[in-house]
Amino acid sequence: MTTNDDSVDLSKKPTVKGPKRFDKPSTPIGKVGRWSEDRLGVAGGMRKQLNKVFPDHWSFMMGEIALYSFIILILSGTFLTFFFDASMAEVRYDGAYVPLNGVHMSRAYASTLDISFEVRGGLVMRQIHHWAALLFMAAMLIHMFRVFFTGAFRKPRELNWLIGLGLVTLGLVEGFAGYSLPDDLLSGTGLRIAAAIMQSIPVIGSWAEFLVFGGKFPGTVIIGRLYIVHVLIVPALLAGLIGAHMALLIKQKHTEFPGPGKTEQTVSGERMYPVYGMKAGGFFFIVAAVCVALGGLAQINPIWLFGPYNPSQVTAGSQPDWYIGFLDGSTRLFPSWEIRLFDHTIPPLFWPTLVLPGIMFTLAGLYPFLEAKFTKDKSSHNLLQRPRDVPVRTGLGAMAITFYTVLLISGGNDLIAKAFDISLNAMTWAGRIGLLVLPPLAYAVAYKICLGLQRHDREVLEHGIETGIIKLLPNGEFIEVHQPLGPVDDHGHGQLGYAGTPVPKRMNQLGNPRGHKIRGFFYPVREKADIQAELDALARAELSDPHRERELTD
Repeated sequence: MTTNDDSVDLSKKPTVKGPKRFDKPSTPIGKVGRWSEDRLGVAGGMRKQLNKVFPDHWSFMMGEIALYSFIILILSGTFLTFFFDASMAEVRYDGAYVPLNGVHMSRAYASTLDISFEVRGGLVMRQIHHWAALLFMAAMLIHMFRVFFTGAFRKPRELNWLIGLGLVTLGLVEGFAGYSLPDDLLSGTGLRIAAAIMQSIPVIGSWAEFLVFGGKFPGTVIIGRLYIVHVLIVPALLAGLIGAHMALLIKQKHTEFPGPGKTEQTVSGERMYPVYGMKAGGFFFIVAAVCVALGGLAQINPIWLFGPYNPSQVTAGSQPDWYIGFLDGSTRLFPSWEIRLFDHTIPPLFWPTLVLPGIMFTLAGLYPFLEAKFTKDKSSHNLLQRPRDVPVRTGLGAMAITFYTVLLISGGNDLIAKAFDISLNAMTWAGRIGLLVLPPLAYAVAYKICLGLQRHDREVLEHGIETGIIKLLPNGEFIEVHQPLGPVDDHGHGQLGYAGTPVPKRMNQLGNPRGHKIRGFFYPVREKADIQAELDALARAELSDPHRERELTD
């Protein structure tokens, strides 16, 4: 009988080197970890991810709010899909909302009424879903502003900037589709505008409308199609882009603001496990609590007051959700210029609703590459910039925000005119003039403010912090005493250079390189290092006097 030297007898227990206590985990988590490791070999990868470091800065929370709002949208939207009927078949309503009993409407509108009045928890879930959608868009936009003003889009993160822009664009589409689903008079007015925008596209306008609506507006299939777009296609694309966004974040590491000991090659902060994970988990519940509170206390989109959609009717003072409002404003401000080219008429609606947003989003997508080209900065950056240190970019950002704000306000100029008894014509012309004058003005003001803040920082570095002490010299001259921040030269001028980090401006900020920080509520009154230093001092004192009582002083 021959034996194979390479064979292994699996019936025998293998000999494992190392401490015996690792062989048989005793805790449930340890047993699950060992089970997973034996089958998937995930320990190495998990250890690396759990050790990932996240910087601690309040402005980074905007991205987290967007992520948590998306999770709330998925959860609340899943609940609503169980009860919503995306059909445009006409029915006669006979339900809990008595004023509409006997009115003919689509199944989509009737099922939305049922969700609001007959499904247990349906109304609050509808409102949570709507508030979370508004929060999702707001958090994404503010997050992009933070990325823009701090230069976080620079190499190697240009791709993540484009992904973020794609998320905002998909958010607009997703919001509009969801807003249209109830088939009420307000959402039907929005769909009527969308159909008109499609028709304004030169050459293919009519074909585009037929393709989307399955014929002439409104047709009988648009709600069903929007339903698939809203619950399947766009959420899948959003989830995929969010996954790619997070994967790139993990691969490229997090950015952070400059400060003592921070370089382009390092990142500092809290590890994913346990501190950051616990903070993030708690923050998710805070965001969820805010959405639930809004959904339970603040009414939004009361579709029973608008009534079912009727193409022959329109709601007075109808307004879209705020993130679509800029398109409404551009439509109201743009002159009614009808241009005829190559035997084709280009309607006035084409320019403010398709060309203008196309230019806005294209410029936003190209900005990282345009800035790199004009500044000739091709190197990689992991440290952020304070907006004051890049006045041109900050001015351009202020210019863009002002342009968007004028459009947004103009989207509700009829309501403003009615509320303040102003001529609607005057409001329209004020918007047109403001759209041309205010953005350049915002650029100039922001640019000057940045330079002024920089000069003030440099002045403090050179002359020190004002102490509020006025000194009378023997010759009768009064001088103000300054506290230098570092070594000074023979003339009393500071020798510290400007490094793009926060500069202490008050005496009580000295010794705190991170500037002002609220202590005692979100942060411990005493730092861990201070406590340890005092414990060490006590230990040394006990060694010298063993009969002394151990005590910590606050």
